[in-house]
Amino acid sequence: MALLFSLTAAIAQIVPLSPSRPNTPESAPLPAPGNTATIGSANLSASAQFANDRKPIRSGLVWRVLIESVDGSPPRIVARSNDAEPIFSLEPGSYVLHAAYGFASGTKRVVLGPQGTREQIAISAGGLILAGSIGETPIQAAQLSFSIFVPLQGNSEGRLVGNAKAGELIRLPEGTYHVVSTYGDSNAIQRADVTVESGKVTDATLHHRAARVTLKLVASPGGEAFAGTAFSVLTPGGDVIREAIGAFPQVILAEGDYVLIARQEGQIFSKDFKVESGLDRDIEVIATK
Repeated sequence: MALLFSLTAAIAQIVPLSPSRPNTPESAPLPAPGNTATIGSANLSASAQFANDRKPIRSGLVWRVLIESVDGSPPRIVARSNDAEPIFSLEPGSYVLHAAYGFASGTKRVVLGPQGTREQIAISAGGLILAGSIGETPIQAAQLSFSIFVPLQGNSEGRLVGNAKAGELIRLPEGTYHVVSTYGDSNAIQRADVTVESGKVTDATLHHRAARVTLKLVASPGGEAFAGTAFSVLTPGGDVIREAIGAFPQVILAEGDYVLIARQEGQIFSKDFKVESGLDRDIEVIATK
């Protein structure tokens, strides 16, 4: 589908994700219950909202407070939290407040005085949930994998944002993404462009045209499969799509024409076959003398 590309700029400095910690300076012990600030400190209260509709973000946030050094070295994290609306107890001074929402983020410079301050960050982000199907039949989540890309300069797969599982909520900056869905582990692949809107969750289903085939080498039609057979699935042009060893390995293949090669005890057998979308079936190679 043809969609316009719009993606908010990332913050100038990326702060790596890390496990959650208390809403206090990293070197300080946890305060006693009910305490809001220690002697000589002030409270920095933080919250985040979606940029388009100003609705508060209630979950999925990772907060960090950084202090910039005067010698040009990278900013240092002095406090962090996974709370929706954390309160940080800090010494008065200048800080950088950073909020990460999945792959999206926002940042703000803060001057904290003795009286404390309340700051809010707007994040242009939304959610994406991906699924796959064969016709109207959903594909099991365990059989699917997704890669999410940001298009760059005419290249739809310009920059990989991340990988995802079916049904997983992926938080992303507002914009258009190119999604590559892989069904199984061979050539059953579908692609689509998906738009993520700020403050909304987009559900996208990619429709595959593929089927699961069971490979067998038999002495006669419907006969018992030979164990330890080495199979190769090729395109009509001779490109290898998949290789497997066993009595009856299963392979998921995209709709199309193929050549199956079976090797057993130094002998080679072959068969041309066709995969039709949604039609799971056995592909038998007859071991002719």
